[in-house]
Amino acid sequence: MSTPFTLAVCAEMVFLEKPVEERARLIHDLGFAVEIWDWTRKDLDALAATGATFTSMTGYVHGSLADPDGADALLRTAEESVAAAAKLGRPNLNLHGTGLDDRGLPVVPVETVTGAMWLIAEKTLSRIAALGQREGVVFCLENLNTAVDHPGTPFARAADTRTLVAAVDSPHLRMNLDLYHAQIGEGNLIDLVHESLPWVGEIQVADVPGRCEPGTGEVSYPAVARALAEAGYDGVVGLEAWASGDDETALSRFREAFSTT
Repeated sequence: MSTPFTLAVCAEMVFLEKPVEERARLIHDLGFAVEIWDWTRKDLDALAATGATFTSMTGYVHGSLADPDGADALLRTAEESVAAAAKLGRPNLNLHGTGLDDRGLPVVPVETVTGAMWLIAEKTLSRIAALGQREGVVFCLENLNTAVDHPGTPFARAADTRTLVAAVDSPHLRMNLDLYHAQIGEGNLIDLVHESLPWVGEIQVADVPGRCEPGTGEVSYPAVARALAEAGYDGVVGLEAWASGDDETALSRFREAFSTT
């Protein structure tokens, strides 16, 4: 099997009985790149020593897009994240519409996103893009779903993140197009992919329902993979999913779903 994509696996969601460094080494040994979440709780030197290629990590510690104090915190901790990323080969730095707690819930939930909030968010992301340009890194704004996992998160839909990223129009600010979240919140994934690809920096996947590996739910990921390949996408596809059973089997199913030849 071969694939035009760089296949990555989130070390936060597989091989959970092992320390994260061992997870990264196992994922690497199985032929995948590695993604992580909160870098502040990890030994970055130990992760770097695994020899793995890291493609994504959380790009902030605190903050939000749409209020001035939150924006300043986001920029400050984004700078800290840039320094941390340097230890792991400068992976993409992931952002959300607002800070999330340990359960994935927004620290400050929002019921209605106002026009003023859109303008502040665009300005905040322009500052983030300028930081990315100065430091030679790429920040990616991830869409989330509010129906199941992240209620109250502003700028959650892929259409929202695309609008913001396109408005800033910088190669240092891209979309993290998460197709698990998009299936729950929007659907119509192949059209969504085609509409979003000019601004995509990474794609993440899991099946629906259950957030497990491809082949366990309703999404035809082989069809999505063909659409991506036909559109010329050859970037990162990251598995951000729980294993439905054996971890190595889950990773094998992921590879098979995104093998186009």
